[in-house]
Amino acid sequence: MSRRVPARPVAAVLAAVGVVAGALVGGPGLESVPGCWTSGDLYPSQTAEDWVSYADHVVVAGPTRERETNRRTYGKGAVAYAMDRRVTFRVDSRLWSRDSPRHTIGTDFDMVAPGWRVYRSSGARVPQPATDAPRLQVGHTYLLALRWSGDGWAVLGEGAAVPFDEHTADRGEWCGRVLSEEDVAEGERFSRHDDHSLEKALLGRDEAAVRHALAAAARG
Repeated sequence: MSRRVPARPVAAVLAAVGVVAGALVGGPGLESVPGCWTSGDLYPSQTAEDWVSYADHVVVAGPTRERETNRRTYGKGAVAYAMDRRVTFRVDSRLWSRDSPRHTIGTDFDMVAPGWRVYRSSGARVPQPATDAPRLQVGHTYLLALRWSGDGWAVLGEGAAVPFDEHTADRGEWCGRVLSEEDVAEGERFSRHDDHSLEKALLGRDEAAVRHALAAAARG
């Protein structure tokens, strides 16, 4: 199988150090969940223009708890069962909202995130692979472009979830690993030269820079 050329600096640095995803087992499962092993964006998500065109809110938020959801049991194969996680986030700050959002957002919200798979022979519980986005783990903070979809919140796609520990873009958890903005800057050497993503533009910057970028995009 040929490897997709990394579109983002973080994906590039993980590829450079040999972090490779395995295939999911037993059906679609997490194909539409941020952090899945392949990119399956629901909406364009790379640029500030994408965020203000398709999101309802852009927030800084951190997971506070998680629980199992969407458990799937398999009758054969190496994996006995797999599940997603329903993660509760606290909202630290709201950086942007569209004039008429599809749904209001409060001080906390829930979102489905990559979960676990349990192997039949050993009972080992292994995190679902997440090569193109954070797994969204308790103890970390994220910059998220959210859209109300059906009956719940979801990020626009893999470009709309950015590590934001200590309120600094590209610092924190990515694919279950903790990276610094220096790690991500190193990844830029391997990423596409035509990468004009908001994540890359915000490298090492704070909330004020996010607000400025979104306001400029909204003005056109």
